[in-house]
Amino acid sequence: MSQKPLPSAGSEPALPGRWAAELEARLAPGESLQAWLEIDLDARLKFAAGLVAVSDRRLFARAPDDSGWNEWPLRAGLALNHHDHAGVGTLELLDDNGRLACWRYTLAHNLAALRVIAEFDLQRDALVSGRPAERADEDVCPKCRAPLPPGEDECPACNRESTVAPSTWTLFRLWRFARPYRWQLFTGFLLTLASTGAQLVPPYLTMPLMDEVLIPFQNGKPIDWPLVSMYLGGLLGAALLAWVLGWIRTYILALVSERIGRDLRTTTYDHLLGLSLEYFGGKRTGDLMARIGNETDRINIFLSLDLLNFATDVLMIAMTAVILFSINPWLALVTLLPLPVIAWLIHVVREKLRTGFEKIDRVWAEVTNVLADTIPGIRVVKAFAQEKREGERFRAANEHNLAMNDKLNKTWSLFTPTVTLLTEIGLLVVWVFGIWQIAHGDSTVGVLTAFLAYIGRFYTRLDSMSRIVSATQRAASSTKRIFDILDHVSSVPEPSKPVHLEKVTGRIELKKASFRYGTRAVTRDVDLTIQPGEMIGLVGHSGSGKSTLVNLICRFYDVSEGQVLIDGVDVRSVPVAEFRRHIGLVLQEPFLFFGTIAENIAYGKPDATREEIIAAARAAHAHEFILRLPHGYDSLVGERGQGLSGGERQRISIARALLIDPRILILDEATSAVDTETEKEIQKALDNLVRGRTTIAIAHRLSTLRKADRLVVMDRGRIVEIGNHDQLMAAEGHYYKLYMAQARNVDTEDMLPRLGGLNKAHAE
Repeated sequence: MSQKPLPSAGSEPALPGRWAAELEARLAPGESLQAWLEIDLDARLKFAAGLVAVSDRRLFARAPDDSGWNEWPLRAGLALNHHDHAGVGTLELLDDNGRLACWRYTLAHNLAALRVIAEFDLQRDALVSGRPAERADEDVCPKCRAPLPPGEDECPACNRESTVAPSTWTLFRLWRFARPYRWQLFTGFLLTLASTGAQLVPPYLTMPLMDEVLIPFQNGKPIDWPLVSMYLGGLLGAALLAWVLGWIRTYILALVSERIGRDLRTTTYDHLLGLSLEYFGGKRTGDLMARIGNETDRINIFLSLDLLNFATDVLMIAMTAVILFSINPWLALVTLLPLPVIAWLIHVVREKLRTGFEKIDRVWAEVTNVLADTIPGIRVVKAFAQEKREGERFRAANEHNLAMNDKLNKTWSLFTPTVTLLTEIGLLVVWVFGIWQIAHGDSTVGVLTAFLAYIGRFYTRLDSMSRIVSATQRAASSTKRIFDILDHVSSVPEPSKPVHLEKVTGRIELKKASFRYGTRAVTRDVDLTIQPGEMIGLVGHSGSGKSTLVNLICRFYDVSEGQVLIDGVDVRSVPVAEFRRHIGLVLQEPFLFFGTIAENIAYGKPDATREEIIAAARAAHAHEFILRLPHGYDSLVGERGQGLSGGERQRISIARALLIDPRILILDEATSAVDTETEKEIQKALDNLVRGRTTIAIAHRLSTLRKADRLVVMDRGRIVEIGNHDQLMAAEGHYYKLYMAQARNVDTEDMLPRLGGLNKAHAE
């Protein structure tokens, strides 16, 4: 008898068949499986298959290293915990006596692990209390109905950026930016209404010209020149009035649309600058540039041209229809016959364009991403002779863009001629019906002539309005991509009730500070107090959490748990810009902007005097090499500091940090990009600069931190040792091992030249 896969709670898929049969045989009558986790690593962190599953009574496990199943009845004191590091998750089963079992898995399965823990706690508490397990709605994802991870209010599986095609209704969100110009827009609408009305006067005047002047003249009646002059004057006056009104309308609305575009770009850029580093970590530079540049330009064109034409088309069609029905209702009905077919075509094409333009925007972002990657990194491209490869990458992205546009143009190219054909058929039907009415005495030649003139305008506008579908969907796609940025809330929000720090002494406290990048824990339960004026050195392997700790202190990220305090005040209570003004930061990779040396040094204090700039440069030992440049402090620095050496760029970035005279100084590998001689100069400057400032320094070369008051050693996101150099060396712990390993490496490097010389002498 074949075994069916067991169902699971929430929306998790059914168990694989290889586990289902074995688990079903172990379940007691009435016992049901609630959640499960597929283990894919063994104790040696090699890929292997295993399973952990929780029912409403027991926890089942089959580790990759075990030949059979283990099970534990759910009871009081039994706990299931998890943590992760370096891409590996660990699930531990504990009781009052210690750890009972341990399983490891890759973080691709972390969501399943969180669900297992949530179900384990829920079912255990239900058994202990004797009450049935009841999951509150707030403990379940409203979309997939799966248990939420502990302490989370959003489902990681569902909380992703929406890829739904944009709706035309998205365009109404632009009213937020149009509202300040509503009176100008209203004036433009009135002018559009008036100019459209003026354009409808000439066809109306053709009826009396035909019926009262030209046809009577053919029948032998002399021409009434005063009457002709009146009608022709009306035609000229209507044309001039339509021209003047159209010119004023177009100018006003063009000014308004440009200002809306400006406000849209400025607001989007300001909002982007206010987002945390976490947002930028998941975005491509080219994509963001395309949104603020191309997308806002497209919206601007839509507002200034396409929307204006659309409004004119709608008014023209509506007013023409009213006039046609007032002249001859039956002929008007015949005129409107193609409308249902055209409306149906517009609906069909709109649905295809709706998704098509969203895809085209994403594909175009791929093209700009290649440019944003390659141009700033052109030195690396040339150094590794990868010009051909990058050219192929751009060509592939460009071909993808071409293919998507060709696919959309295939639909659009068929739609436009079809609408034109329908309008021509409609015109032909009007001719036939109009001649038939004239033949039966139900209409006149003048009426038919006026009808044909109006129909020319009617069908022209109808064809134009059908073309607006493309522009509308393109603008809707752009609007959605812009509001994807504006709708994103910063993970480092401004405080609702800000606390202002009048004077900062530089005391920093971290209390149980923990932080996660997505599902990956980076720091856990960090407790550290840094006194004002103290110099702290952060030490540890790459990935141990040093830079993350600095990011938390600078509030580039907010802690997931715990607190970061400055002078006893939670940094989340202080306005972000106000707090960061007290911090001087020197990054591991110095970044300089295009501009002069002086402008780069004064970036954090734009109103600094030349004397202050020079003083900061002297303190950073940069003054001498700056004076050797062709224009000194007014010498232009290329983009990202091109034209300067790594050490020179680093010293300018140090001067930039020193100019703002911060109470807290953070050096993130500040001397990593300089040679030994330059490092000595910078160290001399730093010896004076750190006095009176709270200084946090990160360095891989441990010898540069020997003057630190304390060294904080980190490993796997935790602080494992604290002390000065001598104390930590005497303890022979983590720091001792790091220092000795680095010392052996340095000794070996120093010996290599000598060994090379000895070998050469021996050979001779």
